[in-house]
Amino acid sequence: MKGSFFSSHFFPALLIFLSLTSYINLCSAARPAADKASTEFIRTSCGTTTYPRLCYTSLSAHAIVIQTSPKLLADTALAVTLSTARSTSSLMSKMVQSHGLKPREVAAMQDCVEQLSDSVDQLRRAMGEMTQIKGSKFGLMMNDIQTWVSAALTDEDTCTDGFAGNAMNGNLKTIVRARVVNMAHMTSNALGLINSYASLHN
Repeated sequence: MKGSFFSSHFFPALLIFLSLTSYINLCSAARPAADKASTEFIRTSCGTTTYPRLCYTSLSAHAIVIQTSPKLLADTALAVTLSTARSTSSLMSKMVQSHGLKPREVAAMQDCVEQLSDSVDQLRRAMGEMTQIKGSKFGLMMNDIQTWVSAALTDEDTCTDGFAGNAMNGNLKTIVRARVVNMAHMTSNALGLINSYASLHN
């Protein structure tokens, strides 16, 4: 009786376990191929941007989401850029309150904070439009997106212009330029990928 009870419960469970194991192994075997296709797609697409290495390193971690979709690639590039812009803007807002800054530095920092705030707003609007883009209004909506991302890039460039010359503190200039230039490069790449996606519908 005991043996019969054991076999009637154990063997079906064993079969289910083996089936699940086989399924998991098949999925695991398929995933590297899918991941490889996605990362290769990202690498190739990034090759058309102004800063391909930065493009690939910032987007390759999202390969599983992007897959091989130009739309998802543009979406992700914009989302990653917006996240970077927000953190950079927040850092600049904190830095402007630092003690020991010269009046010229304070003025430049305040201008930069204002420009970056505008940039974040432009990128946010572009991101919102990208999530709602529709076939019938694709061209019109895409024009808005490209305009907003271009405006964000202009704001970022204007911020760095305020730190030109030798009147600025060396360390401050280095920190600000490094962060804002990185943000501008990411915005430039995002715009490039958005333009590539838009060209597929022309």
